[in-house]
Amino acid sequence: MARPSVEAERKAQILGAACAVLADVGFTALRISDVAKRVGTSTGTVHYYFPTKRDLTTAAFEWNFERSLERRQHILELHDDPRTELRAFVDSYLPGDEVTVQAWHVWAELWVEALHDDDLAALNERVYGAWRKIVCRIIEEGQAAGHFRAGDALNLANGLIGLIDGLSLQVLLGSKEMDVERMRVVCDEWLAALDVVEPIRS
Repeated sequence: MARPSVEAERKAQILGAACAVLADVGFTALRISDVAKRVGTSTGTVHYYFPTKRDLTTAAFEWNFERSLERRQHILELHDDPRTELRAFVDSYLPGDEVTVQAWHVWAELWVEALHDDDLAALNERVYGAWRKIVCRIIEEGQAAGHFRAGDALNLANGLIGLIDGLSLQVLLGSKEMDVERMRVVCDEWLAALDVVEPIRS
C-alpha cells in the first residue's frame, strides 16, 4: 500500500486536532492558533489547508463522521447475523471511552451550529442519511430473516437513532439519571422489543 503523502498526513493531523479542540472548548471558542498548537505547527500552515475557521470546522465535522464509520467498519464486516450486528453497532456508539466521547462532543457542536447555518444543516442531513441507511439496512435484513418484528424499517431506524442521540447527550451532560450502563440497559430493552420471540419447540 502506498504511503499517504505528507500533505495528506498533515491535513489529517490538523483535522484531528480541530476535532479535539471542538470537543474541549466548542465551536465558538475554537481558535486556529489552538489547533496549530496541538499539531505543533503554525497558524499559517493551518490556513494553507483551510483558509477560514468555517472551512476548517466544516471539514472537521465531515472528518469526524468518516472516522466514526471507519471505526465501525469491522462490525459491519464481522457479523452475518443482523441481531448481533445491530447490537454491536449500537454498543459501539455508547459514550464510554475517550475516542467516542470526543466524537459525540463534536457531533453536539455540529448540531448547535447547524441550527443557524444552512450548509452545516445540509452536512448533518448527508451524514445522518448515511448512518440511517446503515441502521435501516440491518433492520431490513433482520426482518427478511424473520429475526425482527414487522414494521417500517426506516421508522424503526429513526427511532433507534433518536434514542441513541438523546441518551448520549444525557450521558455527556453528566445526568445523575443516565450513565453509560443505564444507557446500555435502555438500548438493550429497545433491541429486545425489536426481536421476534422464537417459539418454544417441544
